[in-house]
Amino acid sequence: MNEVYLAGRGLASALGPDVASALAALAQGGVSPRRFELADGSAWPFYSMADDEPDWPTRTRRITQRVAAESGALAGPRSGPLFVASSSLDIGWLEQSRDFERDYQQFAETVAGWLDWRGPVFTVSTACTSALNALLSARTLICSGQVDHALVLGMELRNRVTVGGFSGMQLLSATGALPFGEARNGLVLGEAVAALSLSSTPSRWRVAGGANVVDGRDPAGTVPSAVIAMCEQALANSGLQMSDIALIKPQAAGGVVSDATEAQALRKVFATLPPLVSFKRSIGHTLGASGAAELALLTACLEAGVWPRIDYAQDASLNAALSEQAPQQARHVLASILGFGGGHTAVVLEDRA
Repeated sequence: MNEVYLAGRGLASALGPDVASALAALAQGGVSPRRFELADGSAWPFYSMADDEPDWPTRTRRITQRVAAESGALAGPRSGPLFVASSSLDIGWLEQSRDFERDYQQFAETVAGWLDWRGPVFTVSTACTSALNALLSARTLICSGQVDHALVLGMELRNRVTVGGFSGMQLLSATGALPFGEARNGLVLGEAVAALSLSSTPSRWRVAGGANVVDGRDPAGTVPSAVIAMCEQALANSGLQMSDIALIKPQAAGGVVSDATEAQALRKVFATLPPLVSFKRSIGHTLGASGAAELALLTACLEAGVWPRIDYAQDASLNAALSEQAPQQARHVLASILGFGGGHTAVVLEDRA
């Protein structure tokens, strides 16, 4: 069975158009969200990218090409599988064009055309877990020897349907994202495009394993037993013990109940919680892109020693404080995303440096 490695990464987010810009912004304390206005006059904090091109496909194509190039994937043969992972896909384009006849796969094929990608193309849309599930699918293909490289694109672009839907469910914060915070009161959404180039050629970061556990008993929330099963299965798939994990990147989206439920479940898995980190206050919750976006940012932060600033009071009752500095050593990292529909997905990375 082949091993799978992170050959390259690219990221465009509210922190900047590339990974270097994101690290520089984090080092300066991050950025503030803008305001996203809906037709009813309401406005919500939203982490948007600085590119204000009004034409949705032109903007998306330009960002996607830049991010894919940053990952290094376009310098190769472009013959492996391409996974386009998103929860909203091209709904922003449909809103602008009013052409609602397009299907999910048509958008992925359009993205492949933008990149002149010649390999098979897949759409992965499993709500917030989309990008991590795409990563696990790509890993399976490389592990089995069917392919030797793949590209995962996590894509979440701003649109009214998404923000309006979360607003209607009363899940958004009117003030700001406070993951595991004492005064947390909801999510702040964001947009991002992230590229993870995967290969069987050894490099610094190895994708050691992962797991996807679906439990729909609370379709819009977190199920504690599913979080526990997700962690246990991800570690078993990686051949590791709980004590091997030196850092956890939880969902930690800022929901009052969901953060508490997740923290409680993690404490049941780990006798002593390793350091925790969240990027939701840095780039927002980027939904279907979040798995790829947060992994790109996490690995870059660990390499550079840059860390998101904690400038708010954390909730001591959770017994799960976010770390205020990067760990000196984090050989094995567990990163998870939890999503609508009962999705609980985690991957384990090994730092081979």
